[in-house]
Amino acid sequence: MLNTLQNVQKLFVKQTFELAEIFNFETRNKYRICDELGRDIAFAAEQQKGMLGFLFRQFLGHWRTFEIHFYDNNRQEFMIARHPFRWFFQKIELYEMNGRQIGSIERRFSILTKRFKVQDTLERVLLEVASPLWRIWTFPFTRNGRELARVTKKWTGIGYEMFTDKDTFLVEFDDPSLTQDERALILAAAIYVDLLFFERKGGGGGIDVGDLLD
Repeated sequence: MLNTLQNVQKLFVKQTFELAEIFNFETRNKYRICDELGRDIAFAAEQQKGMLGFLFRQFLGHWRTFEIHFYDNNRQEFMIARHPFRWFFQKIELYEMNGRQIGSIERRFSILTKRFKVQDTLERVLLEVASPLWRIWTFPFTRNGRELARVTKKWTGIGYEMFTDKDTFLVEFDDPSLTQDERALILAAAIYVDLLFFERKGGGGGIDVGDLLD
């Protein structure tokens, strides 16, 4: 499946709807990953289950420890994103199923803007992300000041935006020189962005002070 990313220019990451979200319960996150024609090419799902996982989602929001597992159309896992517990500089690590680490995405200190760095296994910076105030739903991935890819949240309608966490993100790979690992990290970053900034936080939602400062 990772080989497929090398020849893809655009992907849509669509969060699936759970009825409980209408009643303000944060449910286990699941996503469809589609090509430009809307065909499913992969799926992703949070694996934190059971009552303890439910309570962590309600009260800890994106600070909780969790894993996102990625599956191809044959329901075969091909990579895992692991998120350890951190109050500041939150980080998600991406692995292939054979245990090889692909890299990581780490949040950086910023006031008002949203900043990340995409790193390889030696923590060398591959790409940087800074979402400007005038494009708060756009996350450009740059190297040496040049934009190579972007993740953009798409408007899903006032009903979905107000009452659910059903988000859709467009992932665009502009530069053909992006490696397979970099593309996998950008795809994982689309889901990470959703969990950090568009998932309703534990305790009722709204803007959190930590979102502005870390």
